Amino acid sequence: MPRIKHKVLIWVACLCTLILVVLVYLIQTGGRDRSRESQPVRFLDITRIGAADSQYLGWDPNGLDEVFGYLATLSSDTLVIVTKGQTVASFGDLKTPYRTHPIRKAFLSALVGQHIGPNSGQIRLDARLQDLGIDDTPQSLTHMQKQATVKHLLKSTSGINHPAAAGGGFVNDTNLRLGVEQNKPGTVWAYNNWDYNALTTIFEERTGWTIAEGFQIGIARPTLMKDFTLNSVSYISEPELSQHKAAAFRMSAGDLIKFGQLYLDNGQMNNQQIIPSSWIDRITTDFTKTGRDDLRWGHGYLWWIPNPETGLPTGSFWAWGLGNQAIFVIPEWETVIVHQSDTTEFLNRFMPMIEEGQEAEAAIEQLVLSCVKRDNRKSEYCIEHRFTTRREFNTLISLIIHARI
Repeated sequence: MPRIKHKVLIWVACLCTLILVVLVYLIQTGGRDRSRESQPVRFLDITRIGAADSQYLGWDPNGLDEVFGYLATLSSDTLVIVTKGQTVASFGDLKTPYRTHPIRKAFLSALVGQHIGPNSGQIRLDARLQDLGIDDTPQSLTHMQKQATVKHLLKSTSGINHPAAAGGGFVNDTNLRLGVEQNKPGTVWAYNNWDYNALTTIFEERTGWTIAEGFQIGIARPTLMKDFTLNSVSYISEPELSQHKAAAFRMSAGDLIKFGQLYLDNGQMNNQQIIPSSWIDRITTDFTKTGRDDLRWGHGYLWWIPNPETGLPTGSFWAWGLGNQAIFVIPEWETVIVHQSDTTEFLNRFMPMIEEGQEAEAAIEQLVLSCVKRDNRKSEYCIEHRFTTRREFNTLISLIIHARI
């Protein structure tokens, strides 16, 4: 049993390292080694409505041709565009759950939003960590850090720079923004997994539910999700860093669409208010600018806000995860868009390389660049499972924007 536990911890550590190295690599390269011309074209089994119906719902059929033509050069596993509750176009198996990676934060935000209030079993936005008995081990929080509130955690402005489980690829950016000194809560924004893991602990302690139970009872059942089960949630625990665990999700595209549609419909379904509409309004009215000028221009209540100059309408927001998992909610277009890439094969190749002693950065570079080589481009891995770069994903979203009439 100790050997098994040790191996699991190695895999968790490797996964966190992978996320860090991938993001750093892609940010530095911008995906410069990828182009539409350099990749073979896959056959995609696409489901689409007729041209007249597409135009009626605000989509240019020729523009959608370009979207899916480009998608055929990527390794995406699902893409779904739903407008006014009608599926305009979709590709992939919409019933297969994939790792959502950091999209988990949007689910956590929904759960907290459902339980905001002053009563027993509820969560006060102004409750301080000190009031809630939240601390950490092996490194304790300082008195100033314990003054951070639930709202600070939700807005990523706690200012707490503390090691976290599933720290991911934003560790360097978090350290740069927060520094090594204490920060007064509410004064510094940083994408900070410690905040989100502490929120997980607060939710479970205050409600008495696990994250899986809360999501199943509060969201999956009332929205009629078909593929979510209690086993869809697992925990990443790194007690040598922090006592607070990260709750990871596996979700199907079909269920992600229902989640996004819930937000598009102001939290209502079948005349039932599932998430308070005021909670959803907070995302786009009480967000913090991140200093970026792209799709992650702002951040509010664990959702990203795109820069209006990207072409997405004001009021849009989205959730994003490793492998370019994404849920876009675009109220002005009455549209929800979901994109997924299965990272399993990528991880299956990366982990053994690390276990054999290869440096993480060298391993990731080898895997990413291997698919640039002409002899490898037509391999099953490079066609179906390679990692989609930041530039490719941005190009895909740009084509979707331009397909809008």
